[in-house]
Amino acid sequence: MQIAIAQVNPTVGAIEKNAQRVSEIANGLATQGVSLVVFPELTLVGYPPEDLLLRPECQERVDAALERVRQSVSGITVVLGYPGEREGKRFNLAGVMRDGEILLEYRKRELPNYSVFDEKRYFQAGDETAVFDLEGVRFALAICEDVWFERPVAEAAAAGAQVILDLNASPFHRGKSLQRERQVERLARQHAVAVVYANQVGGQDELVFDGASFVCNAHGETTTRCPQFRESIDLVQISPGGEPFSDQCYGWMDELGETYQALVCGVRDYVQKNGFPGVVLGLSGGIDSALTLALAVDALGPDQVEVVMMPSRYTADMSNQDALAQAERMGVSHQSIPIEPAFNAFLGMLQGAFAGREPDVTEENIQARCRGIVLMAISNKTGRMLLTTGNKSEMSVGYATLYGDMNGGFAPLKDVPKTLVYRLARWRNRDGEVIPERVITRPPSAELRPDQKDSDSLPDYDQLDAILERFIQRDESIERIVAATGFDRAEVERVARMVVRNEYKRRQAPPGVKITQKAFGRDWRYPIVSGFL
Repeated sequence: MQIAIAQVNPTVGAIEKNAQRVSEIANGLATQGVSLVVFPELTLVGYPPEDLLLRPECQERVDAALERVRQSVSGITVVLGYPGEREGKRFNLAGVMRDGEILLEYRKRELPNYSVFDEKRYFQAGDETAVFDLEGVRFALAICEDVWFERPVAEAAAAGAQVILDLNASPFHRGKSLQRERQVERLARQHAVAVVYANQVGGQDELVFDGASFVCNAHGETTTRCPQFRESIDLVQISPGGEPFSDQCYGWMDELGETYQALVCGVRDYVQKNGFPGVVLGLSGGIDSALTLALAVDALGPDQVEVVMMPSRYTADMSNQDALAQAERMGVSHQSIPIEPAFNAFLGMLQGAFAGREPDVTEENIQARCRGIVLMAISNKTGRMLLTTGNKSEMSVGYATLYGDMNGGFAPLKDVPKTLVYRLARWRNRDGEVIPERVITRPPSAELRPDQKDSDSLPDYDQLDAILERFIQRDESIERIVAATGFDRAEVERVARMVVRNEYKRRQAPPGVKITQKAFGRDWRYPIVSGFL
């Protein structure tokens, strides 16, 4: 028997469009003699649908779309994910359909309610195993989190299942792809049951789904792996004894490669699914905007990317030269709009209000806000979305200007620490220098005052990122960080206070791609007003 994994990229809320895609894929596979196709979790509505599920209209549209799929597909068994209201309760369902009939429905049993997941807000948990027979093979159903727990797998095996079909919408973070494959392999081996793990792919708001669907046999050996970060339809043979085999097993991307592709995928889908004609960004000659430009071009193509260079009295010649060089290398539309006239105008307007006060960070922020006005004006006029270029290290400690360099609709580097920005830039240059070498090697600077360097205000980024990793990702105390690293206690305290004090800024920042286990947003729900430190 031949089955298919439909690793698709649905759009949340585009219920009719998603249903049409399901029908087209299923009917196409039926003509090829494929017996069964399995789609990811909640494919009809997209994942995560969040509070769309609370609107009665959403369920009505899902029910109508499910009916259309049921009636339009024939000659193949379809295993599909969708939300459904049963006995007055809402469930996360996997349905089995063939030739106009829904043969079986399975209710997700383990509802994740941590990190970015909030499923107990929307769904009731099921408590039963669901099995069905097809061409002499007994299949069981599972949905995502179910295969991270012993009981659903054990009970499926006890019901005689030879193959578990697991529908997933498992978002990416660094290191997770291999982790989940190892977990499924362990349970498959322990309970002597094969598992078909069908995962969603694509970007949705801040989440990215990496695909990487796979099949492991009853010995816990992965025999099939689908590609990362792109849609695919992959065929697998199942023997009469339930043994899966295939000659299609994609290798893993390296750590930096998969991180870079996650960022590209997140940018592409956020821009395209929202219908923007392209993006605009400020290109300063610094490392963050340089990497953001590379990501934007790789995601959208150079014809959909516009950059603006906005030099001031403090901008070094090398910054202008490097920004221009990268724009030309990457083939993007570019222009230079000096901010000196606007900066002078604001200083003149505020001369009376500032009388008797020495220049300080206020004047630096005015420059950033001049640039923000320019970029937002171009975004408004052209319809192109503004990409912000700040990284996670800066966002953590508030080293960014509200209504200035934080302006924008999407922040590709929001969850990328500064040290990782440099590593990704090197990785992007591996086959040819698109980011000028000097951008990577020169000391970072905001260039908002004479001879300014980031290290004037912050610890060196190696030290800063090490502190932030422990304080944010691991929830370690100041005492534990000092003991583990040997860093100066006063410096660790200063960094921790900056993190807590700048929550108000992060609440006003645009969304960005999640690549770590704890990104700012739903992973990090800290109070703005806090006396914790």
